[in-house]
Amino acid sequence: MVRLFRVFVPTSVLALLAVDILLITSAFILTTYLVMEVDPAPYLLYDGGIARILVVVFTILIGLYLRDFYSRFRVPSRVVLLQDLCVAMGWAFLLQGLVSYFAPDLKAPMPVILWGSLLTLVVLFFWRVFFSVYALQILGRNRLLLVGGSPLLEDIGRHVGEHPELGLLVAGYVRDSRDAGSALPGGEILGPMASLREAVETARPDRILVGLSDRSRAPFVELLELRFAGYVVEEAASAYEKLRGRVRLAELRPSQLMQSGDLDPRPQNVLYRRLWHVSLAAIGTVAAAPIMAVAALAVKLSSPGPVLCRQTRVGLRDAVFTLYSFRSTRADAEHGPRITGVGRILRQLRIDDLPQLFNVLKGDMSFVGPRPERPEFAAALSGHIPYYRQRHCVRPGITGWAQINFTLHGEFLDAAANLERDLYYIKNMSLGMDTFIMFHAVKSLVLSRGSR
Repeated sequence: MVRLFRVFVPTSVLALLAVDILLITSAFILTTYLVMEVDPAPYLLYDGGIARILVVVFTILIGLYLRDFYSRFRVPSRVVLLQDLCVAMGWAFLLQGLVSYFAPDLKAPMPVILWGSLLTLVVLFFWRVFFSVYALQILGRNRLLLVGGSPLLEDIGRHVGEHPELGLLVAGYVRDSRDAGSALPGGEILGPMASLREAVETARPDRILVGLSDRSRAPFVELLELRFAGYVVEEAASAYEKLRGRVRLAELRPSQLMQSGDLDPRPQNVLYRRLWHVSLAAIGTVAAAPIMAVAALAVKLSSPGPVLCRQTRVGLRDAVFTLYSFRSTRADAEHGPRITGVGRILRQLRIDDLPQLFNVLKGDMSFVGPRPERPEFAAALSGHIPYYRQRHCVRPGITGWAQINFTLHGEFLDAAANLERDLYYIKNMSLGMDTFIMFHAVKSLVLSRGSR
């Protein structure tokens, strides 16, 4: 796995993206030579042809991203694959139309776009079928040896088995609690802790993940010798964070909060992020002013009541603030349908959340951060979930790491999972990670995905 923007990305995804770029670019360059009546070399080298082709390639990559081609790898059906590729190309054509309107100098010739897109469709179809079946075998998988009795190791083994695109394979477990040969998620027990050296010689792992339970005998001498011998030895909790993008609550200890600054925002990051988010909010407010004006008028004319909905939320350092949004429900909800017709449209288009830009300008919120909760919910969750108040050490956000990775259902279990993601964000927060999250949030906005 490779770390980009404080987020760990599977190597297979980067390899897939690199080959996609190479194939699509080659398809359009070949098309240029096939369809142009004049020598295409001067066009490509001196008339900006390469730049125009790269713009087309970028729009196709965006289309593939919107159809989840970089988050799922298995091809359930070749018919479905072809349909998804056609939809992705449709998104690309839409984006190319926008490019032609706003930057006509970057528009590629129409014959090149049409025939190049058709060739790309065919090439990507066969490439994706090949990648789904053979690519991970060619790329190989890092073998993991899971040492210790912590339940966290079984979670890692289960996750690795469910996500082959990670390029990982469980070579086996070493633990004392069960007999050798017993099956566990992703593999089987190779032997007890006393046989660690023999298990390493048998499994030949690329990484050794160590997660010791309270009753486990810690083989520190053996692990240190393996480390000196060149094996990569890693704590299971750290590996879990990389794989899942979450800080495991069950493995978190109060001493980590008191003695380590990992779960506290760095002042320099806070300052840079604040300046960046306020600037974006100011630009967004100006750009969205016409839309907000129309939305406010529609809300006012559709039903009696205030234009804005004001809700109390808990923010930075447990401070209470007022969250703004366009009213999408009836003021007398108990006497009729709760959501108005205009409100339903505003929610579907996510326009109802635009007034939260004012919360960002006021300093109550950021673009990215934990989801702001009502005071009564925050109090209840704090009583049920350890370390819940730690999420209030940063400003809440319009979107966040938890929102783009999880669908909320209002249950305490889901709140705990979201807290694990919030803590991961706090631990790794940066401008790069904020940009990564906002990019994915735009995708959810465009496709009307995610929870309300």
